[in-house]
Amino acid sequence: MKTEIIHTLTNNFEAHAHTTDQGVEFWLARDVQHLLDYTKWDNFQNVISKAKTACEVSGQNISDHFADVGKMVTIGSGAEKEIADIMLTRFACYLIAQNGDPRKETIAFAQRYFATQTRKAELIAQKMTEFERIQARNKLKQTEKELSQVIFEQTGGNKNFALIRSKGDMALFGRSTQQMKNKWDIKNKPLADYMPTILLKAKDFATEITIFNAKDKQMKTEDAISREHITNNKTVRKTLLSRGIVPENLPPEEDIAKVERKLKSEDKKNLKNPDKLK
Repeated sequence: MKTEIIHTLTNNFEAHAHTTDQGVEFWLARDVQHLLDYTKWDNFQNVISKAKTACEVSGQNISDHFADVGKMVTIGSGAEKEIADIMLTRFACYLIAQNGDPRKETIAFAQRYFATQTRKAELIAQKMTEFERIQARNKLKQTEKELSQVIFEQTGGNKNFALIRSKGDMALFGRSTQQMKNKWDIKNKPLADYMPTILLKAKDFATEITIFNAKDKQMKTEDAISREHITNNKTVRKTLLSRGIVPENLPPEEDIAKVERKLKSEDKKNLKNPDKLK
């Protein structure tokens, strides 16, 4: 396909995009019909029907991507009448293109175009998820550092902090830190560096409660703070179990250090090549 045709088709697709008051991007099906060179609405409806089926099979709600609306058009006498139309998300357009006639040049273009744009959204979502996990890990580090300081200030020492933290792991997972490391095949790295975000936040919450109660109740011994920490982790575990989340059965995530290095590397590349962000 010639470059000028690609630019023309790209501009046509983007020119017909609309945005809701909530910032959701959408296209109208009757516009997409003509963009994809379908002359008859009935024929295009058959493609839409297949796309809806594909949407349902993918686990998405059809109504989230295909919304029936009315559209006013001018008829020969100058009067207006309402015709049926459909608001389509970018994902819906992608599915329609996938179920269209690939022999049409515009369909072949749309398949690649919407696949690329949808993939960009997926990558952004992935990066946001990774960033959230990094933040959760850093927050847990800060909270555990604060607990260590509280233990030192209130008991006169914190040499057993690692043991207290390990007892918290036992209460949360129902198995020791080392047993979890063995299960997740972790060598010479902290267990928390491989935890999914939900567990990082769970451990952080339990530790925050320990800090609060240790201060509020003026606990003066490591044993008292240790018992408090075990109780809080057990309580958090019960909450997770009640919602169908079994901590020790969750799979490990990628080493947080690798994720952080990857994101920093990509940030540097974007700074060197700002045009790629457009």
